[in-house]
Amino acid sequence: MPLWNEYHLPTSVDEAVALLAKYAGRARVVAGGTDLILDLQQGHEQPVEALVDVTRIAGLTEIRQDADYVIIGCGVTHAQIVTSELLHQKATCLVEASYVVGGPQVRNVATLAGNVAHALPAADGSTALNVLDAEVEVVSFNGRRWIPFTSLFRGPGQSAVDSTREVLTAIRFKATGNHAATAFSRIMRPQGVALPIMNMAVCVRVIADHIAAAAIAAAPVAPTPFRCRQTEVFLKDRPAIPATIEAAIEPLLSECRPRTSPHRATAEYRREVLPVLLRRTLSKAIERAKSGMVTPNIYEVE
Repeated sequence: MPLWNEYHLPTSVDEAVALLAKYAGRARVVAGGTDLILDLQQGHEQPVEALVDVTRIAGLTEIRQDADYVIIGCGVTHAQIVTSELLHQKATCLVEASYVVGGPQVRNVATLAGNVAHALPAADGSTALNVLDAEVEVVSFNGRRWIPFTSLFRGPGQSAVDSTREVLTAIRFKATGNHAATAFSRIMRPQGVALPIMNMAVCVRVIADHIAAAAIAAAPVAPTPFRCRQTEVFLKDRPAIPATIEAAIEPLLSECRPRTSPHRATAEYRREVLPVLLRRTLSKAIERAKSGMVTPNIYEVE
């Protein structure tokens, strides 16, 4: 039995939405396809009548800045993100997160929006978008709407976006401003298994050597994207020094509760990893915020 019968390449969002309406729930949106095609092949998703490929729609494969916002089209691949000079400066953590997604072949076709649409809360890109307070644009026959990125996640693999009737067209977030910077770190198995044992993203603003604001996301510690709110509150207005980072480990461990996973690591091991990630990631973000030098570590991320 074929996994799909028809393959469409619309050239506008309106055409894509019209195609989905035509098939009345029997078609799926596809961009890179690295998640969906595997799910179809492995029987995790039922065969569909048609696939609607959005990568030929003008503007949806672009990264651009519009006033204070950075906008990433749904067809943008992880490879594009890694090489984007705009994102190097305005969303360093997202570049570092995208660099560790699969290998070069996967990054050349897999899209950031695909990870979001498939509601993968531990995906490296999802962790980075979490600290950037990202939003997504969803288009259907009812119109367009921007909604918080985190509202799409109902649980692992359970998305609020109906890809048989809606198109996630873009992701946006505020560009990193003055005195602010981001960083991302991950720890994975040495044999190169794609799943991270743990990852962390940080966004921090430093003024007069004090932490004016901080955003921290760690994964996987919950069924949906998780922000370390207690740790963020603890860090606010404290000196941007190593002693503050050490003191923040206690609130971090009190609010993060990773579970044992046969594919990743035990809960105990992952709790040992969390302080390592906090020291590494927060220190790097603070250093970048102070110096203004935000070159991503795309050859050093583990």
